[in-house]
Amino acid sequence: MSLVYETMYILRPDLGEEQVEQAITKYQNLLREQGAEDIQIQNRGKRRLAYEIKKHRDGIYIQFNYTGPGTLIAPLERAMRLSEEVIRYLTVKQEVHEEKAEKVAATA
Repeated sequence: MSLVYETMYILRPDLGEEQVEQAITKYQNLLREQGAEDIQIQNRGKRRLAYEIKKHRDGIYIQFNYTGPGTLIAPLERAMRLSEEVIRYLTVKQEVHEEKAEKVAATA
């Protein structure tokens, strides 16, 4: 069964544009290898952090929305934890209401 996930992660603010793109591609490929589908990427840009993290006051926010098996989260978060460029990450399982899908099917 495929579940819907959202992963938000923050990259170091001193990374160049090319390094940011490489990081996005790295995690996107990792998700694909683990069986993720419908990967949507939003680069939310550099923003001020609410509090200092690893001596940084700003961070580059990246958001992934995707579907896939629950087993793909552990390898992704492990890679982010070991990464030098990621200063924070969070993955949330989205609630998908089946009532909406049933209503759409009923009206079609």
